[in-house]
Amino acid sequence: MLSFLRKISIVGKIRDGLPTGDEMEATEGYRDGKNRALVSRSDTELKESIYDLLRTIKDPEKPQTLEQLDVVYEDCVEITRQTPKGVSVIRIEFNPTVPHCTLATLIGLCIRIKLERHLVDLFKLDIYIKKGAHSTEHEINKQINDKERIAAAMENPNLKELVEKCIQEEE
Repeated sequence: MLSFLRKISIVGKIRDGLPTGDEMEATEGYRDGKNRALVSRSDTELKESIYDLLRTIKDPEKPQTLEQLDVVYEDCVEITRQTPKGVSVIRIEFNPTVPHCTLATLIGLCIRIKLERHLVDLFKLDIYIKKGAHSTEHEINKQINDKERIAAAMENPNLKELVEKCIQEEE
């Protein structure tokens, strides 16, 4: 099912909304200070929309998507409230194809970059490898949730090009 998120295009990018309570309200047309439209909907629709973004990411080694390889799955997205100001935490769990996958860090980086480009800043992203699914999950989880390491990785032109290729939308 193609979600509502995929139907909203703002400056060539799809943006997501800011939750305002237990239920989110539809607020099309409102713009934040950075000239980005905020479009809110229920947590279930938000989870589906985020999954729609994740499932199209291509594997760095294979011609399939992360969905086709069962690296991401419908239940891999969890949304929780963490702060009194209403900032939600989006927790993504992914499952590498093998316990010693050498590209698990790169997959996590692709997930983070794609979501950061498509979500409003008032979300906190936590990205993790499924517990017990990788031999070095603790180290990889630490890397893909460290802002400085992410920024440094995206300064590498070869790595940046590879990430761009993996997250590029099919037209």
